[in-house]
Amino acid sequence: MSRSEPDAEWVKRFLSVPRFRPYVRDCGGNEALALALYRWNIEVSSALHPALNFLEVLLRNAFHNELTSHYVRSAWWTVARLAGDGALLIAGARRRLNRTCRHEPTSDDVVAAMPLGFWVSLLNRDNEEVTWRPALHRAFRPGYRGPRREIHAHLEHLRMFRNRVMHHEPVHMRHLEADHQRIYELAEYLAPGAAKMLRPVDRLAEVLARRPVPYLGRRRPGLTQTEM
Repeated sequence: MSRSEPDAEWVKRFLSVPRFRPYVRDCGGNEALALALYRWNIEVSSALHPALNFLEVLLRNAFHNELTSHYVRSAWWTVARLAGDGALLIAGARRRLNRTCRHEPTSDDVVAAMPLGFWVSLLNRDNEEVTWRPALHRAFRPGYRGPRREIHAHLEHLRMFRNRVMHHEPVHMRHLEADHQRIYELAEYLAPGAAKMLRPVDRLAEVLARRPVPYLGRRRPGLTQTEM
């Protein structure tokens, strides 16, 4: 490494010792290797963005379409009695849109403004009678015909994973191949043919091949028929 390149001391000074510590620990105290792992974690997180982005857009559009059909209105949230903070989240999104949009916010504007956590919450137990049974079970067919709790568990897992990626947390200890597989399988349930659309912009495999240290974590299974 040349003198002009950042080194481990630079990382500890400007990115913090606590942030660098897990990488050093997982590299057996080797700071040079830890620096390589830190850089790779940034690269692999970036490589995960296309698949995570694609799944989130597919999910919200599929849910919106099914709920619009069931409630016979695009602003279905005005009649669906959502449990938890769902109604408050929508109201907050509408207030923000009213401040920033140059036009009256449309239903599409509201849908795009809602976070992934909102869409996943529509599959929790408290919303089963309002969303899952009348409408959202259809979003995953014909590929998936299992119970709500299974698909909710997998989406909740990916929501937490997405947050780690987007908030720049370490993901190098995860079985990223399995996380990746889970994204593809859920995307295919929502939109058959999604994998063919996504693969040309997905470079995760080539980044995984450059992993500077062996996989260190515990296997995370993908969503398979045997689990359903």
